[in-house]
Order: sequence, then structure tokens, then C-alpha cells
Amino acid sequence: MKIDKRIIPLAIGGLGIGTTEFTVMGLLPDIAKTSQITIPEAGHLISAYALGVVIGAPILIGYSVKFPPKKVLLSLMVIFTLFNALSAVAPDYTTMLIIRFLSGLPHGAFFGVGTVVAARMAAKGKEAFYISLMFTGLTVANLAMVPLVTYIGHAFHWRWYFAIVAVIGLIALLFLKLWLPVIETNEDTHFKEEIKFLKRKQAWFVLMITAIGFGGLFTWFSYITPLMTVMSGIKESQMAYVMILAGGGMVVGNLVGGYLSDRLSPEKTCVLLLTLMMVSLAGVFFLSEHTYISLALTFICGALSMSVAAPINIMMMKAAPKSEMMAAAFMQAAFNCANAMGAFLGGLPLEKGYSYNYPSLVGVGMTLIGLIIAFRYKQLYGSQVLHQEEIPVEAVTCDK
Repeated sequence: MKIDKRIIPLAIGGLGIGTTEFTVMGLLPDIAKTSQITIPEAGHLISAYALGVVIGAPILIGYSVKFPPKKVLLSLMVIFTLFNALSAVAPDYTTMLIIRFLSGLPHGAFFGVGTVVAARMAAKGKEAFYISLMFTGLTVANLAMVPLVTYIGHAFHWRWYFAIVAVIGLIALLFLKLWLPVIETNEDTHFKEEIKFLKRKQAWFVLMITAIGFGGLFTWFSYITPLMTVMSGIKESQMAYVMILAGGGMVVGNLVGGYLSDRLSPEKTCVLLLTLMMVSLAGVFFLSEHTYISLALTFICGALSMSVAAPINIMMMKAAPKSEMMAAAFMQAAFNCANAMGAFLGGLPLEKGYSYNYPSLVGVGMTLIGLIIAFRYKQLYGSQVLHQEEIPVEAVTCDK
């Protein structure tokens, strides 16, 4: 299958974002040790980044809707690269928290704009698959970059991980400039018009499914290193291979999720995936002491964590037919609410002295709530069709 090279710059941006967002989870013990803090306190770095995404996504999109998407994406990647570079030299834990927050600001906006650009470039009926291609960068990050950078962080110093992310950001800037086409924008739009979709109950259904339902998986992933090393008997030096296993699941799950969403309805796909998530998290709680079963569940949970990206974004675009870019940015905010809540709520039983399989039990409850909301959404809006206006795309290699 020939890959449309126009989607590659978005995937490279996703590669950098995925590397910075998920590598920290594998390096929490290293960061805690050198910063002289506890692992749950180091987990607050995850929440700080996620909070930056939640706040930055609507604000940055709101101020950029009148500008060409290509220029917006370039500007966002400059901010992302700068603050990740500064993270490599942060002098203390408090400064690191602030910089992690600032690093997260462009994340949601990048994927918000990128999601709409990917859908616009796709042929009719292939929108979910093109969105999944954009998120391939995020999944490849988990398959290759996260384990590699985790290994480098363990072997040398965790600060190297931020420096590597900054280099990926520079590469993304180059390919965005060279290969991303110019897409016309609606200069008549403004923030108040873009934000009107929040008056629709349908949009809030999708945001709640994302923030609560998929937060369950982040209760597992945020503490995967201590879970595998303490509960499953994996050596700390082998965690890079565990992250490769999880990343392989994400690559497979991302593409399967896009494929199923284009063939089933996104709503049916979402209900199916949430059901499987709940079962797999229960499996982590009950079976994590069995090494090989735990490894199998790592692949399965990894696959489920990314399989939702395409269908849930299509559901949101249906809910906001005239504000897709802002709605997609809010989706990234919701995903990172899930990230922040998963890390925080998953850490609560650990602070009470419970073992490292208990965060996944919290995740079962969160996923169940998301499943109930998704089932209701399917009943109310399952027959709705995605409406896409035609927006000209010029196949050029640089800005005019």
C-alpha cells in the first residue's frame, strides 16, 4: 500500500509528542531517585504535562483558527521543541513541573489541527483510516522511541530523553515545511463561533467518554514500570522490551481501530473497545503476578489504548460539523484529562500502601462509567453520518 507522503509530517510530529508524553512513565523511578522524591510525586510530572494539554488546546486553537493550518502546525512544533529542550536543563523538580506544563500546551492543538487536516486529505469513507495514519507516529513512538529512550535514560541519565525529543521536534519542523500542503482556512470564523459546539449535548457525551472511560487505561500505563518490576517479576533492565511490547500493541491497535471504524460505525467500535478495556484491566488486577500472562496483557492493553483514537475523533467531528478543529483540540484535552485523572486516581491506592496492581482496579471502574456513557451515545446518535465540507488542498511543498 502506497503511503500518502502528505501525512508523514503529521506522523513525525506525533512521534515527537508520543516520545515526550510516554517515555516519562518508564523513567519515573529514575527521576524520583535523582530528584529525591517519591514515585507518586514523580507521577505529577505526567499530570502537569496533561494539564498543559487541557489548557493549551482550546486557547491556542481559538487564537489560530483564522490562520492557515500549515503555519499553525509549524508554530506549535516550535513551541513544543523549545520547551522540551529547556526540560533537559531544568535545575530542580519545581522548575521541571512548570516546564512540563508549558511543554504540554501545543500538544492538543497540534493533534486538533492535524486531525482535521488528515480527514480533509482523505478520500470519502477513508477519514478514520487517515486519522489513524497520523496517529501512527504516536504508536511508533511507543514501539521504538519510548523503549530506546527509556533504555538511554536508565543507562545514562533521564535528561537525555528531553534532548532527543527536541531533535525529533526539529526534524518534524523540516518535514512540515517540505511536505505538508497548504490548506485554505475560513478567515470569517472566530473563537465564539468555534466554541458553540459545546452547547451540544452530543459533544459532551464524547468528551466524557474520552476523559473518564479511557482514563482507566492510564491508571495502568502510568505505573507500568513498578507494576512489571515489583508484581510481575520483570527486571528493571528489561523494561525497554516491555515498552516495545506495549508499543507494538499500540501500532496494531491504532490501525485496527481506524479499519473497524470505517467498516462498522464509530459508535459500535467505541462500545466494543471500552468493553475489552474493562476486561483487560480486570485481568491486570487479578493476574499480574503471572509473568507471561502479564506480558500478554501488556500487549493487549497497549493495543486498546490507541485503537480508540480514530473512532472517537470521528464521533467528535460528527458532534461539531462546523467546528471540527476546535472540537478535535478539545478531544486532545479530554484525552489528557484521562491521562491526568488516570495518573492521579491510580496513584491514590499506592499512597495508601496498596500493591501496584490496584491502580488497574480503579481503571476498571472508570472504564465501566465510560462504557455506560458510550452505550447511551450509541442509542441517541449512532445513525448520524459524518458531514465534511470540501476544502481545497494545494499540493505544494512550501508556503506561498
